[in-house]
Amino acid sequence: MWRIGNMEKNIDIAALGELLIDFTEAGTGADGMRLFEQNPGGAPANLLTVASHMGYRTEFIGKVGKDMHGAFLKKTLEKENIGVSNLMEDDHYFTTLAFVAIDENGEREFSFARKPGADTQLRADELDKELLQNCRIFHFGSLSLTDQPAKDATVAAVTCAKEAGALISYDPNYRATLWSSETEAAENMKSMISYADVMKVSDEESLLLTGETTYEAAADKLLAMGPKLIAVTLGSEGVLMATKEKKERMKGFSVQSVDTTGAGDSFWGGTLSAYLSLEKPIESLTWEEIHHCAVCGNATAALCVQKRGGIPAIPTKEEVEQMLAEKLS
Repeated sequence: MWRIGNMEKNIDIAALGELLIDFTEAGTGADGMRLFEQNPGGAPANLLTVASHMGYRTEFIGKVGKDMHGAFLKKTLEKENIGVSNLMEDDHYFTTLAFVAIDENGEREFSFARKPGADTQLRADELDKELLQNCRIFHFGSLSLTDQPAKDATVAAVTCAKEAGALISYDPNYRATLWSSETEAAENMKSMISYADVMKVSDEESLLLTGETTYEAAADKLLAMGPKLIAVTLGSEGVLMATKEKKERMKGFSVQSVDTTGAGDSFWGGTLSAYLSLEKPIESLTWEEIHHCAVCGNATAALCVQKRGGIPAIPTKEEVEQMLAEKLS
């Protein structure tokens, strides 16, 4: 058990945010029309799936519609051994859907059906404070900041978890079509950085949030806002890991990418899982330990991008361990 003061933490990672269906492009039918495959996803749920596969106790916090898609998503989380006691079903709003077109390099273009989606309707008074006070890591992203009441619920959850001693993990997951402007998106995403202890950000997001022209300079500016550790994901190039003392680019694994959906979430889920295994505060990590966590994250992401979808593409613990063993041999 993780212990803060006299309190034992009985959930390893709790994550709040969107749980949705990714309708992922999957070839064409006999008449040449595009086919879309129903894949369960949403960044916080993808990350929890990794941690659950690694043997950690996880809990999802959020809302889906009381509809066929919401029922499918709840069943998916249960199958992945993710706690669903804080997954609410709303009979007034439809489950959020995302349609994902994929280019020849596995890169994606999103179109959201979310006007509004059930995930935006989580209220602060619906939060389970006992869960927030009893998790080792609390993770959230920025999609829950785009609309009320979910924005206020997110701030309340982060504040509660942080006051109880949880490590706060933040992923400012930028989706342009969900914001009225790039400026509004950047302002809202930046507003939560000071709460974070650790943060995963994509290469493009790091520049958007800081106005810098290099990832190293962007990492320095983000670290100055409060986090102790920043990971700037660089796609097939791997990741830039940064603390105030040191920065290092770490190469990814060379694989054939089919679909990059969930790649960043898989990386961060693998990194946080490796961190949990070390059983020590984030500020006490050696650089060798940070490097180890990032390599575990890179291996998880490399396996994820070889399949379509978010949750369905998350590798098993055995697959990650095998890839790591092959790298070391």
